[in-house]
Amino acid sequence: MSAVRTSLGEASPLSDFLCFSIYSANLAFSRVYKPVLEALGLTYPQYIALIALWEDDGQTVKGLSDRLFLEPSTVTPMLKRLEAMGYVTRTRGVEDERIVRISLTEAGRLAREKGIPFAAVTAKASGLNRDEFAILQKGISNLRSNLMAAARADA
Repeated sequence: MSAVRTSLGEASPLSDFLCFSIYSANLAFSRVYKPVLEALGLTYPQYIALIALWEDDGQTVKGLSDRLFLEPSTVTPMLKRLEAMGYVTRTRGVEDERIVRISLTEAGRLAREKGIPFAAVTAKASGLNRDEFAILQKGISNLRSNLMAAARADA
């Protein structure tokens, strides 16, 4: 990625790169989430997979991977680990064995209750009020959608 140029033709400092701001914010989120994830015994990708299943249980691997913006080849090993941990079951389709549905187990549903108290911790760590948080989240979602559309157009 080329550097942003100032009006004088000089490269902008790293702190002026939006991509770096998002990347470094992600690292900071990881630090805040670390105790949450350790308490649940999960990695961040496993945690967001469970969140997606809490919202819509019984998704296909393809549907879940699309929702998480990950390739099915990345999601499948993670789901196998979640299954080994007792959080999900994977069931092949009867009519089409290529379709695999992911369902929460009782332990997978209980993990949600265990994680709920941590939401306040991460919200407080953001330093944003409810309205600021919603505006920022919507802006980042719009940014992601625009970037993905641009990447598809370039492909």
